[in-house]
Amino acid sequence: MSEQVLDELSVLSAVFCGKDEFEVMEESAETGLVCRIHTLVQTDKKETPLNLTFHLPPGYPDAPPDVSISSSELSRKQCQELKEMVVNKARSLQARPMVHELVTWLQHNFSDLTATSDVPRSQNTADGEAEGLWTALLHLDHMRSKAKYIKLIEKWTAELRLAGRLFVGKPILILLQGERRSIKEYIHLQRTAKVDVDSSGKRCKEKMMSVLCEIPLSEGFERISTFEVKEALSLEDLRKEFDEVGALKLYQEFVPSLL
Repeated sequence: MSEQVLDELSVLSAVFCGKDEFEVMEESAETGLVCRIHTLVQTDKKETPLNLTFHLPPGYPDAPPDVSISSSELSRKQCQELKEMVVNKARSLQARPMVHELVTWLQHNFSDLTATSDVPRSQNTADGEAEGLWTALLHLDHMRSKAKYIKLIEKWTAELRLAGRLFVGKPILILLQGERRSIKEYIHLQRTAKVDVDSSGKRCKEKMMSVLCEIPLSEGFERISTFEVKEALSLEDLRKEFDEVGALKLYQEFVPSLL
């Protein structure tokens, strides 16, 4: 099993860490790896349980995974149609670890995907049109399990193709830049996944994150091309980092009140 796959399994077990949420069912050099994820998809009307089984072939991630889906709330036809959409989504992605990305995509587009049995139309609705570039600034109260927390943030920003900076210090800030839909998905992940540990060491969700701003990328801001982690910065260095990426106005408006 490649290091990429091992890293992905580690992330999946950290995100889906509740009882029976994640399980590696089979593993062999000849047939690959099979893992199962049990998750709840929340919509305006109800929660829908989904059992997702991913078969990662020996050539994964160069070869996309196969998927099977079942649910007590969906018909066989609906599950089969969802499977086809997820498989098609996987084939459209560049070769990289993608299981968590596919689960996230399914969760966020579930209402659109189940609204009609017309697969191409569903995919078109789910993917939508680009809404232009946006910038968001998030504030985290603390990180107890810092290394794992940072690894998750790096994974999510890579999957969602978001650029920006993670400033780890006092305060802890996440500056994001990318398509608005991707920023919305990131914020949803940050609020709903178990990303840290509580005082007793138990995995927990982020309950103290605040969205300081979420605005269109205007002419005054520079385009950021990468996502980088910056640690142990002085306040002056933090201000300079914001200035270097054209976000000094955000620093001046929001950071002083956090100190």
